[in-house]
Amino acid sequence: MIEENKVNDRKYRSWFSIFVNSLKENDVDFTTAPIKYALPLLAIPMMIELSMEAIFAVVDITFVSFLGTDAVAAVGITEALITVLYAISMGLGVTVTAMVSRRVGENKKEEAAEITGQIIWISGVISIFVAIIGYYFAADMLELLGANKSVIEIGESYTTILFCGSASIMYLFLLNAAFRGAGDASIAFKSLAIANGINIILDPCLIFGIGFFPELGVKGAAIATTIGRTIGVLYLAYVLFQGNNRLKLRVSDLVIRLSIIKRIITISVYGISQFLLSTSSWLVLIKIIAIFGSAPIAAYTITLRLMEFVWLPVWGLGNAAATLVGQNLGANRADRAIRSVKLTTKYSLYFMVVFGVLQFVFASQIMNLFSDNQEVITYGINCLKIIACGYPALAVGMILVQSLNGAGDIKSPAIVNFLSYWVVQIPLAYFLSVHTDLMGNGVFISIFVAETILAILAYLVFQRSKWQEINI
Repeated sequence: MIEENKVNDRKYRSWFSIFVNSLKENDVDFTTAPIKYALPLLAIPMMIELSMEAIFAVVDITFVSFLGTDAVAAVGITEALITVLYAISMGLGVTVTAMVSRRVGENKKEEAAEITGQIIWISGVISIFVAIIGYYFAADMLELLGANKSVIEIGESYTTILFCGSASIMYLFLLNAAFRGAGDASIAFKSLAIANGINIILDPCLIFGIGFFPELGVKGAAIATTIGRTIGVLYLAYVLFQGNNRLKLRVSDLVIRLSIIKRIITISVYGISQFLLSTSSWLVLIKIIAIFGSAPIAAYTITLRLMEFVWLPVWGLGNAAATLVGQNLGANRADRAIRSVKLTTKYSLYFMVVFGVLQFVFASQIMNLFSDNQEVITYGINCLKIIACGYPALAVGMILVQSLNGAGDIKSPAIVNFLSYWVVQIPLAYFLSVHTDLMGNGVFISIFVAETILAILAYLVFQRSKWQEINI
């Protein structure tokens, strides 16, 4: 098509102009614009957005690290618990992105708004349930994952606050998923920028009691994060009802529509299962690592937070691919969907190989920035190096899985996750750590193996092309 071979708009003729315009609201039609321009317009804000999600955890762990190893372990175990909520949010999110992107591709924006309106009710009910669990069972959950008495004493309030503030997590994830599906990626980026800015300011103030703020320790980190996320959600709500974008809600869109809610939940079962399978496997890994004490848990926590700066941007690339796949399938352009996935995979590989090499080479220097405990540093260096070797596989697997989700084939990634994480990773982690001299390092090796298998299985599913026929 002519529009795919020539760019008439001057503002998309250079990479600098693409970068600048990707951070602004635009009216680009992602079913006709050249893919090499459409992809970065979506991917750049999505990559920055998810990098900012990583900043939440890294900022918390950086300031909390001054409070000692037990404080870091408390945050790490709580974050492992919160990943279950992330799994639910992301499982619902991939469904919302797939449904909204398909409706926008079909030029049915009113239906996209109705779907978004119903997800607000679903999120509210789930958040209330999670808050109740956190309020009454915070200490029990920490103990279940192997925390000692000192860690539980320090971390109970942190866990309680994050669970009781779960609505801010749910709405931030799901409203951003809707905006991404519509192609308004810059709005999602701005909400995370606002939330992070507030968190970065409040974190040290509430942890250490700077100025007129009370000194709350680990508890202060949870309060700062929850406040930041809440204000980010309020910004999204304002844009949804007052903005002039692809996705705009009316009061009538908030009327409960049981048929839509039922469809969202039905489709989301596989999405939630997909992420629960992966994130719950991380909980089991934490349990295995806890056998060897607080030092490997602290090293694992620091390493994972640093890794998020690498894999979350790639997840943002995957989100861009999902949006392009969904919208182009909605416009009956399967050929463009396939080309979008191939181009995104190539960019993802470039990105992950570069950062994998840097992470491997500078593993020692990186760990020394975050801890002065030699045992923590040794475990952390091993973890960084082993997982860096699996970055190419992670790059391919993440893009293909997200692309399948964007097409509405949410069941296949759930099966792939089950085989990779529960059939391979967990048994291998236990065997290598408990029955060999590798100890905690055996867990890190199992992560590398599991991600490689996941990439292979996802590629085989993608090659079958049945995902192009899914009706969502």
